[in-house]
Amino acid sequence: MNLILMGLPGAGKGTQAEKIKEKYNIPHISTGDMFRLAIKEGTDLGKKAKEFMDQGALVPDEVTIGIVRERLMKDDCKNGFLLDGFPRTIAQAKSLEQLLTELNESINSVLHVDVPKEKLVERLSGRRICPTCGTAYHVEFNPPKVEGICDKDGTPLTQRDDDKPETVKNRLAVNIEQMQPLLDFYQDKGHLVRVNGDQDINDVFQEIRSKLENESL
Repeated sequence: MNLILMGLPGAGKGTQAEKIKEKYNIPHISTGDMFRLAIKEGTDLGKKAKEFMDQGALVPDEVTIGIVRERLMKDDCKNGFLLDGFPRTIAQAKSLEQLLTELNESINSVLHVDVPKEKLVERLSGRRICPTCGTAYHVEFNPPKVEGICDKDGTPLTQRDDDKPETVKNRLAVNIEQMQPLLDFYQDKGHLVRVNGDQDINDVFQEIRSKLENESL
C-alpha cells in the first residue's frame, strides 16, 4: 500500500501517520527523516543536501527526488510506504510519478486529513508554553490545573508569537495556497481520499481504514 498523507498544520497528521504505520506495517517517511538518514549514511545525495541545508537554502528538487528514490528502494518499503511532507509541488508530484513508474510501483491513495480553517486556528492558537520547563498545554484540549499557570513549577504560561491567531491565519493561508494545486492534481488522477479530521482521533483513523479498505477492494 503506497500512500501520501496531506493536511494543514494542526490537522493531526502526525497522530494518524503513527496509527497507519502500525496498522499496515509500512514505514512513515517524512521529508526531514529522509534527509537526516541520507546525511547520516553519508550518501552522495545526503552530502549535497547537507550543503544546501547548512546554507539555509532549499534543497533542489533533483536532490530531493534522488533521496526519495534511495529511501523507497530500502527493504522496509517492500510492502508499501506512507510519504509525509513530499511532494510539496506539482513538479515534485510529477517526478515522484516518474520515479514510481521506474520502480514498477504507483500511488494507491492520497489521504487528505481535512479540518475547517477556523477549527485549525482554534487548535493552533490555543497552545501555551511554560517558559521555564518547556511543558506545552492547550487551553481547550490539555489545560493546566490552574488557568494560565504551569502545573510543574507554577510559572505563568506564555503564548509563542507564531501561535497568535493572526500569525496562525497567515500561516494557514500560505499552506492552503501551496497545497490546493496538489489536491487538484491528485483529485484529477482519482487518487484523492478526503478524511474528516474534525472528529475524535480514533474516529478519524476508523474513517481512514474504512476508506483505504474500500479503495483496495
